[in-house]
Amino acid sequence: MESTLLSVLLPALITFTVGIAITPLVTHFLYKHEVWKKQGGKVAMGGHEAIEFNRLKAGAETSTPRMGGIVIWGSVLITIIGTFLLSIILPNSYFADLDYLSRSQTLIPTFALLIGATIGFLNDFYDVYHEGRGLSLKLRLLLISILSGTLAWWFYDKLDVTTISIPFDGSLELGVFIIPFFVLLTLLLYASGVIDGIDGLSGGVFAAIFTAYTGIAIAQSQFEIATFTATVVGAVMAFLWFNIPPARFWMTETGSMALTLCLATIVFMTDSLGEGNGISLLLIVGLPLIATVASNVIQVLYRKLTGRKLFRIAPLHHHFEAIGWPSHKVTMRYWIISIFCAVIGVILANIA
Repeated sequence: MESTLLSVLLPALITFTVGIAITPLVTHFLYKHEVWKKQGGKVAMGGHEAIEFNRLKAGAETSTPRMGGIVIWGSVLITIIGTFLLSIILPNSYFADLDYLSRSQTLIPTFALLIGATIGFLNDFYDVYHEGRGLSLKLRLLLISILSGTLAWWFYDKLDVTTISIPFDGSLELGVFIIPFFVLLTLLLYASGVIDGIDGLSGGVFAAIFTAYTGIAIAQSQFEIATFTATVVGAVMAFLWFNIPPARFWMTETGSMALTLCLATIVFMTDSLGEGNGISLLLIVGLPLIATVASNVIQVLYRKLTGRKLFRIAPLHHHFEAIGWPSHKVTMRYWIISIFCAVIGVILANIA
């Protein structure tokens, strides 16, 4: 067990080191090419000015670089490729045990991470260089639906996944409907990416969530998945080192889309495939993400029904800022909640 844990945790330390090492290069590129919005501010869904958001964030949008998520997926890919090549060059050494790229467990989440990073990068690029107009929301949702639908078909047709686990009560048979279920899950997680709205917030939340799924995968003896998620944690922590207030850069879509699409596959692979409850546990482990999406939905519905806003601004973390909480207080409290949710999730994974 000791050697297994070492093989899980060492790549995470390597990824953190790689992330710290490549950040100066990424930062130089982002500042040299002025990778930030040239005009700050947003327009609300109704077409009017988003007054509260612009009061809180418009100034920072024109001075803080975007695309900081490059550090996350870049360091993960460098580590995966590096450990893979070392296992080939030195097959009889300890480095061979560090290779965790496998078709059965880590190829799918790696693919989702890379595709999400690519789509997100294109959105960020157009957002910066085309007057704040990135890829349209409809196009992004279409691309994500195609990607998740393809992955869902693979789960269903190639891996025979047709059920989701119910804690303490067996499983729920969905049959072919597992495909739209996975698409919906992926879209909901993608929607939660707007949690990347305060310096340090998204990094801390995602680090806690992926740490929890590292523990969940270990409980299921899916050690390659555990190594992958631990590697993501190392990358997110490297990003967070430079994203704490005042942030050197923001994650934006190339980071949040990579993480949320990757997380969707991890959640699925730690469910019935791993004889666990990965999907149900997301309700606890991912509570900050769920609250983020829910606050947006509630805000829209409440406004349509009453003509007024329930929150000063949605998503929820911006509401707390709008009522006077300092940004660092919002961030720290989200971190605390995320850590407790992660701990509870790992405990339940070992007893459910």
